[in-house]
Amino acid sequence: MAQHAAPAWAVWMRTLTTWLSEDIGGGPRPWKLAWIVNFQKGGTFLFLGALLAYYRNQTTAAWIYLAMHGTYGLVWLLKDLAFPDANWQKRVTLLGGVNAFALVLGPYWSFGWLLISRNTTPNYPLPAHIWYCLCISLCTFGSVLMIAADAQKYFTLRHKRGLITDGLHRYIRHPNYLGEMMIYGSFALMSWHWFPPLVLAWVWLLLFAVNMVTKEASMSRHPEWADYKQRTWWLIPFIL
Repeated sequence: MAQHAAPAWAVWMRTLTTWLSEDIGGGPRPWKLAWIVNFQKGGTFLFLGALLAYYRNQTTAAWIYLAMHGTYGLVWLLKDLAFPDANWQKRVTLLGGVNAFALVLGPYWSFGWLLISRNTTPNYPLPAHIWYCLCISLCTFGSVLMIAADAQKYFTLRHKRGLITDGLHRYIRHPNYLGEMMIYGSFALMSWHWFPPLVLAWVWLLLFAVNMVTKEASMSRHPEWADYKQRTWWLIPFIL
């Protein structure tokens, strides 16, 4: 079966973001993307803890946020130790690494700062205890979905190359991205501020969506792709 070409807009965006995060400035490539990602993920617990101490914030919302976002970062480190993603192992230029942190990873820390620096419980649209339950559930489910999907992909491809159509990929084609979106969506909901949705829109539309579109163009080279695509959902069952 002939491979389908990715849309021109997706190819252009992928080229731009790759240049910004990997190649800009040229010269030596002193670090791996994984080091930058792990620094941000692993440092989140310490960063948020420092904010809590600095602002002397004792609100329940702030401490729940620390548990959610901080622990997610530690879970990510555990995942990277157990089954590292090959996409993060590439070396990048000095400016590329700075951009990767400044344009995506760093703004994620603003979610916690916006919540903790206010030192008050946000005016959530539902009673606080119900909102906490919703956010914690979303974060927990998303973390399990992302970890399980990445583990399935890692260990399956070690033994058999090709299209993965079972397990978590049986009904949706990008379960790992869905998990990540649930996780960071829960952080934005806990923060309850206008800025986090802007960050998520930038990441989900210009990075996640582009990656999923180009990934599907690559997967279309497999003979079973047409049947698999017809019987699965792109991201969210029964919706998208």
